[in-house]
Amino acid sequence: MTDKDFVFYNEDCITGAKKYLPDNSIDLMICDPPYGIEGDKLDKHYNRDEEKVLDGYVEISSNEYPEFTKKWIAEAERVLRPGASIYIISGYTNLRHILNALADTKLVERNHLIWKYNFGVYTSKKYISSHYHILYYVKQGKEMTFNTYAFFSDSEKSETGGSLNYQDREDVWYINKEYKPGQIKNKNELPKSLLTKMILYSSLPEDMVCDFFLGSFSTAKVAIALGRNACGFEINNNAFQYQINEIQNVTKGELLVEQRTIPENQLTNKGKKLTTQETDAIISDYKSYLTLNMTKKNIIDKLTEKYHRGYWSISKIIKNAEERLF
Repeated sequence: MTDKDFVFYNEDCITGAKKYLPDNSIDLMICDPPYGIEGDKLDKHYNRDEEKVLDGYVEISSNEYPEFTKKWIAEAERVLRPGASIYIISGYTNLRHILNALADTKLVERNHLIWKYNFGVYTSKKYISSHYHILYYVKQGKEMTFNTYAFFSDSEKSETGGSLNYQDREDVWYINKEYKPGQIKNKNELPKSLLTKMILYSSLPEDMVCDFFLGSFSTAKVAIALGRNACGFEINNNAFQYQINEIQNVTKGELLVEQRTIPENQLTNKGKKLTTQETDAIISDYKSYLTLNMTKKNIIDKLTEKYHRGYWSISKIIKNAEERLF
């Protein structure tokens, strides 16, 4: 299926990418590849009710997995434009093969993220696995797209006084899975909030977001709903035909109205070179605040607000001053 904003193919991603995707044509990739752990039989292993799960899930055998992974990641590297990002979601069983394949490319690791979800499959003789790995890599050559303040400004605080921006960008993400009882679904679907986070941090409006393993088309649906374009591949004909109809119900940009308005950043001098005059003024104010019996944290908060600089920048100035004063 094709449209000016999205293009989807019912075929293998490796051969399909070679045929349809030009070099350096993709702005962001989010890929949740096959399990490689007999995912087509997981319902039998874990006693899952998969009556509403679409048939036709295509698994990759453990013997084929290393070579398969190497091939699709090589294609991903080729089609990503310089400065573009890729997020790969994986369990631990075949994580080494994905890491090995990435090591054979020139893609650069930015983060090894952990997605902690609400609960895992119960086990009695070992620890319960309740997380996935998300490998976040970038193609070098141009400045990367990363929207630091996509969700919170530089000065928004939590109830306990911590930076909401800092907390949101920590490398462990607590995001619950979504459950759709009684609804037709794919074997494995990524939650909307997880996809929204990756897409808003690592792409711009009208960017092309690609998924080599469309499955439920969740990545494509969220990307389009966030005002991006989308493309991808799905080898399972049952899933493809069903989701092609479903994606017609997505309106481009519809999720943007649900996103909160981010306040303007306050630390407008952050990263700018300090002058001697400004440093002296900060130290002078610090001495004045000390006479008011304020805590050091409250003083630093006051100074960051006044001088529009980051917390750690002010802290360093104060630390150097204290070493001279005391």
